[in-house]
This record gives sequence, structure tokens and C-alpha cells, in this order.
Amino acid sequence: MRHKRFVLALAAVTLALPAGAHAQSGKAMVADYIDTRAEDFGDVAQQIWDWAELGYQETNSSNLLQSTLRDGGFTVTPGVAGIPTAFVAEWKNGDGPIIGILAEFDALPGITQDRAAQRAPIDDKPQGHACGHHLFGAGSTAAAMATKEWMQASGQRGTIRLYGTPAEEGGAGKVYMVRAGLFDDVDVMLHWHPGSQNEAGASSTLSNKSAKFRFRGVSAHAAGAPERGRSALDGVEAMNHMVNMMREHVPMETRIHYVITYGGAAPNVVPDFAEVFYYVRNPDPANVKSIFERVAKAAQGAALGTGVDVDYEVIHGLYNMLPNVALQEAMHANLEQVGGVLYDDDEWDFAELIHETLGPQAPPVETAADVQPFHVTEEGGGGSTDVADVSWMVPTAGMSAATWIPGTSAHSWQAIAAGGTSIGNKGMVVAAKTLAMTAIDLFTRPDLVAAAKAEHSERIPEGWVYEPLLGDRDPPLDYRRPAGPGN
Repeated sequence: MRHKRFVLALAAVTLALPAGAHAQSGKAMVADYIDTRAEDFGDVAQQIWDWAELGYQETNSSNLLQSTLRDGGFTVTPGVAGIPTAFVAEWKNGDGPIIGILAEFDALPGITQDRAAQRAPIDDKPQGHACGHHLFGAGSTAAAMATKEWMQASGQRGTIRLYGTPAEEGGAGKVYMVRAGLFDDVDVMLHWHPGSQNEAGASSTLSNKSAKFRFRGVSAHAAGAPERGRSALDGVEAMNHMVNMMREHVPMETRIHYVITYGGAAPNVVPDFAEVFYYVRNPDPANVKSIFERVAKAAQGAALGTGVDVDYEVIHGLYNMLPNVALQEAMHANLEQVGGVLYDDDEWDFAELIHETLGPQAPPVETAADVQPFHVTEEGGGGSTDVADVSWMVPTAGMSAATWIPGTSAHSWQAIAAGGTSIGNKGMVVAAKTLAMTAIDLFTRPDLVAAAKAEHSERIPEGWVYEPLLGDRDPPLDYRRPAGPGN
């Protein structure tokens, strides 16, 4: 009842306020709304942490976010872009800007951890939220719902839209949504990501293309009739050797990494099937395409040399992120207004135990409360994201919040552990407030939207036409299926 009275009172006040004061009162409202419901959104995040569903398999996680948004008054369209777990949720109040917020919710395979400050894998759970997407999904949902409450109370015109985007971890869910035209009418897109510090600088990412290379040979008894066999694993190992030699002859910013997903079942059986999963990264999508072609030729040469066959399936392809300084400056200002993450005594004790495992290079625990200075970095960093393809279509801004202990690497057990506690929830609240407050700026400042669009247009090469690096393939809904001869 208190919340309803607050909304009605704010509506009466904001109608009489000038634009700047209107925005500031709205920012106070969304911050209050998120604080009031922080425990509820934290419960959503931690339920998704418990499920830890892999890419394109996030049925429970997606349904929970959808039901939360429906209960909050949003219209939800599930199963978009041919992806069962993708959805779009929106609340509209007449004509006006369309502001989008991205929400992720997939976990990572091969890394598991309990909510503990020491290494504690969960035996029956071979995956975990090592990138914090449970917080990403719930925090973005909180921001969208808070923005809707402000729009409804103030009479603000426009549309707030949340995109439920599956399989960011190697599945490129957003790329298929871009290809389906789901972002074509959006004015500005916002996103965030869990991290070990609070920052909202303007930066890029690495473009990335991946594929599973599948070698097929002839099985035989490895001791009794080795001459009859042709080892598919030999093909994988020969390919890996050639690609590793290639590293000397690619641009220095390139990253190439692989994992053998299947190499056989027993040493005394010549494997007739083997598979290796490759990523190729570089700041420039054109370089990624050309380097990937060389990797594919290495696979063909390896097959020829070992007497086996090879084919490959492109799994995902991502562009580099287009930074937008105008948007990032606005988001940074809001992040500074929100502030960083403050630990209570129990959280501090937990953080210090985690911090001891991070090595001497980790910044002090207390830096979780800091907001990093604004920066502009045009070159790509070490990671990649399918948000990048969205950024080529729509002016896009993002941030990170300290959901992990300072110095924590993504894709680590320490990230899973902290993200499963109140520390992760507090960082999520910082992000949700910052996103909602930035959305208010975008609804109330046409000049900011115009500046963002102008900068975006300047960054797009003349005559450029979007061509997904993953081609015209359908979403790889089974890309997390275990590899093997029968798969």
C-alpha cells in the first residue's frame, strides 16, 4: 500500500515540475522502487543461479523472468527469432522514444561452485553462473520495471522494452534476434554486465567467430590391426599443431583458443570420430573472417595428411562493440550518482577470504565501493559479446557493477561464489538503478538521443550493410549437447 501511495503522490508532483526537476524526481523514484523490491529481485537472481541452465536450455530461467515482467504489467512475446527461450517484453504509453534493455540468463559449462569462500564444487552440477548472467537478467528486469513505474506515474510517453536474450556464452542469441529485425525500431539500447568493479567507460570488444570441426576416420583395434585404422583424433591433433604454428603469423591482437570436445573413448580403439571447438578473435571483423578461413584450411590439410575426413559447423560469429561516448557519459554520471557496493561485516569477511585466493595483483577489497574514472578505449579488450551486433544496429551503452570481489576474473569459481550471495545482489541493484536512471535521461532529453544517433551514424562506414559473421544458419539450439560419434 505504501508503494501505491508513493506512486500517486509522485505523479501529482511531477506533472508540475520543469524537465530537469522532473528527471531528478523520477530518478529518486526508480531508486526507491528498486530498493523497496531489492529482496524480490535478488530472489529471482538466486533462483536462476540455482538452476544454472546452459545456452538455449534456459527454460526455467526465461519463464521466471517472463512471469515477473507480466506480473509487472508488461506485454510479453515469447519464442522470438526461432529461439524458444528468447522473448520481448514491453510497456507502451503512446508515441515516444523506444528504449530497450538487454537481459541475459545463461550459465557456463565446465565450472561449478557452491556459495562458499573456498573452492567447493557441486558434484551433481557441472555448470554454473561464472559470468553472472543470473544477475544480468534479474537486474535488467528490475530496471525495466522501475522505469515503467515512473512512466506510468509521470505520464511519460514512449515505450520501455526488455529483450530476453539467451545463449550469450558462445551461442550468439542476440545475433539471431538482430537478424530477425527485432531491434529495428529501437532508439537506444542499454545493457550491463557483472564484474569486479563499477565502471561505465566507452570501450570496444573483440570480434569473434567459432566452429566445431568434426573429423571422421576408421576404427580398428589399436594393437591388433592398427594398419586398418585411420584416427580422427590424429586429424584433430594435426590441426591443432598447425594452428598453433599459425599464431606467429597473425595480427598480434588475435586470440585463438580451442578445446577438444571429443577425442575417443578407449586407448585401444582407434577413434573414428573426434571434435575440436575453436574460437577466433580480433578487433576487426574482417580480420576474423580471413583468419578463420586459414584455420579451416588447416583443418582440411590435417584431414588430408592423416587420411580422414573433416567438416565443420559455424556456431557463432560476433562483431566488435561500437562505443558511444555520448551515451556512456550519461550512464557514467548516473553511476556516480548511485555509487558503488558497500559491504556489511559478514560480506566483508567473505570478501577477504575470496580476496586471498586472487593473488597479489588484485585491488583492495574496499574498491568495490568506488566508481572508476570515465575512459574512452577504442580498441577491443580481451572479451567478446553478442551485444556488439546490437551496437552496430542501435546506439548502445553499457556498464559493469561490482557483483564480484575486486580482482575476480569472469568464468571463475570465485565469480560463481560471490554472485550467489548478497554481494552479487548488491552489485545488481547498483546496475539496475543506473540503467533505470539512464533510461529516464533518454526519455526526457531528446538532445541526448539525437547526439547518440549522430555519433552512431558517424561510426558506421559509408555503404555498410549488416552481414552476420555466422551466416544464414538457424540458431544452434543444441550447441551445448555433449559431443560424440552419435551426436
